[in-house]
Amino acid sequence: MRIGVVFPQTEITADPGAVRDYAQAAEDLGYTHLLAYDHVVGADTAQRPDWRGPYTMHSLFHEPLVLFGYLSGLTRRLEFITGILILPQRQTALVAKQAAEVDVLSGGRLRLGVGIGWNAVEYQALGQEFANRGRRSEEQIAVLRALFTQESVTFHGRWHTIEAAGINPLPVQRPIPIWLGGTVEATLDRVGRIGDGWLPQGPPDEAARAAIERIRAVAAAAGRDPSGIGIEARVSIAGGTPEDWRRAVEGWQALGATHLGVNTMNAGLQSPQAHIEAIRRFKDAVAGL
Repeated sequence: MRIGVVFPQTEITADPGAVRDYAQAAEDLGYTHLLAYDHVVGADTAQRPDWRGPYTMHSLFHEPLVLFGYLSGLTRRLEFITGILILPQRQTALVAKQAAEVDVLSGGRLRLGVGIGWNAVEYQALGQEFANRGRRSEEQIAVLRALFTQESVTFHGRWHTIEAAGINPLPVQRPIPIWLGGTVEATLDRVGRIGDGWLPQGPPDEAARAAIERIRAVAAAAGRDPSGIGIEARVSIAGGTPEDWRRAVEGWQALGATHLGVNTMNAGLQSPQAHIEAIRRFKDAVAGL
C-alpha cells in the first residue's frame, strides 16, 4: 500500500513558500503522493444564515491543478491526485487541457480524482446545472478519456459535442487515471463500471467493506477485473493516537486498499511547520506496516 499525504488546504496559508516546503518535506519523508481537495468559491454566511456546509468563503482553498503545476517543478517523485475535483461544475474540455498540462509538466505524475460535489452555490457561480451532475459526470469521463488518448476527437453525446478537435500536448499517461469519490450506490456502481479507483472518506469498517464488495461485484458483472480498481483510503490524525493510526492503516490493508493518505487538518495544528511535524510523526508511527 502506497502512503501519501492530504494537502492541508484550509490550514497551509497562502504563502507559496509554505506550500513548497510542505510538499518537499512530504517527498523527502518518503511519502508517495499528495492529494488535494477542490472548492472554487465559498458561501458568504452573513448573507446565507441558513448555511450548513462545512466550508465558507473564509475557508482557504488552493486551486488543485494550478497547485500541482507549481509543485511539479519543485518535486521529482511525488504523485499528485485531486481528491476530488468537482467535475460537473467545470467545462470538460478545459479540465482535459489542464490535467494534460499537469501530467506533461510533472512527467506523468497525475491521478485525476473526480466527484459530483454537494455545494449548489459553486454550481450557480460556475454556471452549471446542479440537479443532473451525476449523469453528466459519466459522459464527462468518456470525453476526458477520448481527449487524453486521441489527437482528433469527434464526440456526440447528450451534453457534449466535439467535432474533429483535440488538445495539444497530449498527456504522458494515455489516459490519465480517473478515480471517483463518493459513497452513494450510484457512485459505487459507476466506480465498478468505469472507474480506475475509488476514494472513500470513512474508516475501514463494515460499511467500507460492503462498498468495496459492491464495487467489485459490479466490476465483475461488467467484465472488468475487480483487482485492477484501486482504493485510496484516508486516515485523520485528529483525536487519535499513534496506535489508533496504526490500527486504521492495518484495517485498510486488510480491506485491500492500494493507497492511503494521512490528513492532518482539524487537529489543532497552528502552522504549516506543525503539519510537517505531524506527517513526520505519522510516518514513524506506521513504519514497518
